[in-house]
Amino acid sequence: MTVLTRRDFLKLAGAGLLALLLPDGAPLAAADSFRLGRVAETSLPVYSEPSRRARQTDILPLDTLISLQQPVESEEESPVNPYNRLWYAVSGGYVYSGGVQPVENRPNLLPARGLPPGGQLAEVTVPFAEARRQPSDDAPRRYRLYYASTHWALDIHRDSSRRAWYRLYEDKWGGEYYVLAEALRLIPPEELTPLAADVPGEWKRIEVDLGQQLVTAYQEEQPVLIARASSGWRYRNGSYRTPVGRFTTYHKRPSRHMADVGYDLPGVPWVCYINDNGVSFHGTYWHNDYGRPRSHGCINLPPQAARWLYRWTEPVVPPERQRLRAERGTMVEIYL
Repeated sequence: MTVLTRRDFLKLAGAGLLALLLPDGAPLAAADSFRLGRVAETSLPVYSEPSRRARQTDILPLDTLISLQQPVESEEESPVNPYNRLWYAVSGGYVYSGGVQPVENRPNLLPARGLPPGGQLAEVTVPFAEARRQPSDDAPRRYRLYYASTHWALDIHRDSSRRAWYRLYEDKWGGEYYVLAEALRLIPPEELTPLAADVPGEWKRIEVDLGQQLVTAYQEEQPVLIARASSGWRYRNGSYRTPVGRFTTYHKRPSRHMADVGYDLPGVPWVCYINDNGVSFHGTYWHNDYGRPRSHGCINLPPQAARWLYRWTEPVVPPERQRLRAERGTMVEIYL
């Protein structure tokens, strides 16, 4: 196995990116390879240069889709995030990367044999899709589901035009809603198998450095993943700082509708809870600004890193299960 020091990994991780070891031990720096972005902020300014001091040329509203060119690193430090200086070149200027969700547009075919009894986990592979109360474009909209979110598909329905819709389980409030099936990819069981399953559980641990907003996973003393994160913060309605101390990932679920005062987020992917107050590691589709605190207590991660951590940690959730709670899990240490 290639031996990399923590400093090597930090160099790979760069500004807001992540680094991990592939199964063969080769290091991988997971820079953005996306060519399409979705505006994830209520409004996103466009500047003539990659700097907030530059002339503003436009404002893009939420959910605008933009063509992304290679990200550039600004010479100017972000006033809110010292770990993310990346900007995207777009038509008409530059936008700060923290407000753009990199996305793909990959419609899907229906499975040849339908869904298994009890349903199957699926992920959104288009920039966004409308979830409706009935399998019809004319039905009232319940939610807009975003790229990289995950949902439990129960079965398939056809509308009057014979188009296929998945009936999705609403795991927060109860009930169901429908989304065009082409927007979701069913995740096969082999993509949910545990990583490093032959490594004893006591050899695995996770460190969360709140000062650097950094999550590091170790096997013995070897780092196998480093990712920038966004931890809890203080808002007008209260303090939601991520707790410090020792925890375990004893409760996991591949998808969760998270909602409270100020947010309503269906399909949060790859959730690993560490306490009974709902604090967890999970993937994030509503921002791309890792490196600064901005959550309601959870540890926001890029979806790729969250999926990796979900598969690597204990307990192992069987593909047919929507959640699993156990007596023990992978050790987590959080510190300032």
